[in-house]
Amino acid sequence: MNDKQIIPIHERGTRQVLAMIFLEGLAVFGVLVLLVTGLVLLLTPAGSWLATSLNWLFAADSQQLWWYVTRSAGIIAYLLLWLSTVWGLAVPSKIIAPLLDGGYTFDFHQFISLLSIAFALLHILVLTLDRYLPYSTLQILVPFLSPYRPLWVGIGVISFYTIALVTITFYLRKQIGMSAFRAIHVLSLLGYLGVTLHGLYAGTDSPLLAMQLIYRGTGLTVIFLTVYWLAFKYMLRQEEKKTIGQAKPASKPTSKSAVKAHIPAHQAANQRRKTR
Repeated sequence: MNDKQIIPIHERGTRQVLAMIFLEGLAVFGVLVLLVTGLVLLLTPAGSWLATSLNWLFAADSQQLWWYVTRSAGIIAYLLLWLSTVWGLAVPSKIIAPLLDGGYTFDFHQFISLLSIAFALLHILVLTLDRYLPYSTLQILVPFLSPYRPLWVGIGVISFYTIALVTITFYLRKQIGMSAFRAIHVLSLLGYLGVTLHGLYAGTDSPLLAMQLIYRGTGLTVIFLTVYWLAFKYMLRQEEKKTIGQAKPASKPTSKSAVKAHIPAHQAANQRRKTR
C-alpha cells in the first residue's frame, strides 16, 4: 500500500471505525485476560513451580513487588501521555510537518493515547493486589478516598477520567461535530497537568533526581508547544481576517471623475454634442 492510499481514521466509514474499536478493545482485553490467567494459575497446584521460579527470578514473594509494578506502570503511562500531548500540539501547529507523513499522524496520536490508558489501568488495577498499601475498589474509583495522600491521588483519578473522555471522542468525531471535538480535546491539557501534579506529589519516586528531570523536561516541552500552538492559531486568524478584507468587493464610485469614467462611450459622445 502506498502513502496515497492511507486514509485517516476520522475519514473512514462507520464499519471500519467500529472494527478498529473492536480490535483495539480486544487487544486490551487480551492483556487483562493474560494477567488474570497468570494470577489464577499461581493459585493452582501446577502454579507452585511457576511461583517458585518467579520468586527466584524476581523476588515475587516480596511484600513490595506489586508496589514496584504499579510505580513502573505509572511512569510509563505518564511518558506515553506526555508523548500523546506533545503530538497533539505539534501536529496542528505544523512545527514538525516536514518530518511527518500526514496519513499516519492522527492514527499514531490515537494509538499512543490508548496505550497510555492501558498502562494507567495496569497502574490502577495492580493497587488492588498490593499487600504493602492495599486499595479497595471504591478508593480506586472515587476521587479523594485514598488512604495515601488523598488530594493528589484524587486529582490523578479525575485526570484519568478526563483523558479517557478525550480518547473516546476519537471515535465520536462525526457524531458530536468538529467544534465539540476540539473543545473536549482541549481538556487533555488539563488532564496532563493533573497527571503531572499527581506524579509529583503522590509518586514515591518524585524526590529522585531522575524523576525531577523527567517532570521538568516534559513539562517545559508541553508549555513551549502550548504557547507555540496558541501563537500559530493567532497568526492564522490574522491571515484569515486579511484575506476576508481583500476579498470584499470595491465600493461604488462617488466622485464625478469616477462617474464619468463609468459612462459608456456613446453616451459621452452625445453629451459632447449637446454642449456644442
